[in-house]
Amino acid sequence: MLGHGTPRTVRHVGLGFLLVLAAASDTEPLEGARAPELSGACYCRATAELRCVPDLTERDCARRCTEELCDDWFWLERRPCWNWGYGG
Repeated sequence: MLGHGTPRTVRHVGLGFLLVLAAASDTEPLEGARAPELSGACYCRATAELRCVPDLTERDCARRCTEELCDDWFWLERRPCWNWGYGG
């Protein structure tokens, strides 16, 4: 009987394998449930001028910067606009 596990051992190994699979699997969010989108500061540089619009999501920031033909843009999540110390 060498090499054959007992039924109890086989069950434990099988249960452990199923637990590992369950823990590693990606879970789908409930239908219609989405994580809340974060808002932040949207900076757009166009014609050497840096402008900031507060409280935009990253998607809204990207769309706005595309529409305004920004030369360069970036978005900082959960942060207000900052004037970089140059007045304003």
